[in-house]
Amino acid sequence: MRQLISPSQSPALAAALEEDSLAALAEVYAYPAQVEGGRAWLRGNMVSSLDGAARLGGLSEGLSSEADKRVFGVLRALSDVVLVGAETVRAEGYRPARARAEFQAARAAAGQGPAPAIAVVSRSLRLDLTAPLFTEPLVPTVVITTEDAPAAARAAVAEVAELVIAGRGDVDLPAALASLTARGWTRQLSEGGPRLLAQLTAAGLLDELCLSLAPLLTAGDSPRITHGAPLVDAQRMRLVSLIEQKGFLFARYCRTAVS
Repeated sequence: MRQLISPSQSPALAAALEEDSLAALAEVYAYPAQVEGGRAWLRGNMVSSLDGAARLGGLSEGLSSEADKRVFGVLRALSDVVLVGAETVRAEGYRPARARAEFQAARAAAGQGPAPAIAVVSRSLRLDLTAPLFTEPLVPTVVITTEDAPAAARAAVAEVAELVIAGRGDVDLPAALASLTARGWTRQLSEGGPRLLAQLTAAGLLDELCLSLAPLLTAGDSPRITHGAPLVDAQRMRLVSLIEQKGFLFARYCRTAVS
């Protein structure tokens, strides 16, 4: 059995979860120093209720906590690019990632920009192009779509974001991630939603899952954190770390060993 790490046992983690010292959390959630073949590493970050709901009142916000938001911020600050589905962008009112002063020196030393790019996956391109995600990004927003998406919509998106074409009919996720990797964005983070995470998992692209488990029972018909067709073969994950704070559990699972 693995020991559960409680902030009461780790003052550094307690400070990271409750105050402004984030170095301990950044160490817990650091990307692997080496990945086989020099490829990218894709992690997912999701929050869930005890009974598996990915949303409360239609949004993930209802399941979150201050500590969860701090983990969320750290995971963003460590990443090169944040991959998110258009449905989640619309529902959650996505904004551009912001620069975090606490991480600027580390990002510069790692050759990263001031903040991660947001990459939106959308077949229909039904996006509010007047939203801050497109009008105020520190790093230009990327939109990933298909070659048969509406031509007028593609042209409009290309005026305010970097357009990536990957696949026809459905977004070709391996090709999409390869395009992001070609830009040097090898520290990849997906914030869902559940359909996108299910598709990434089914395609064998998800290396890691960071799961915040809220001490709530919600019932209802909210989707699970992966929502879609069942996998042909269930994917086994390995527990890397587990932190408890005020009843919330913050788990990190990886598909393979990390170094």
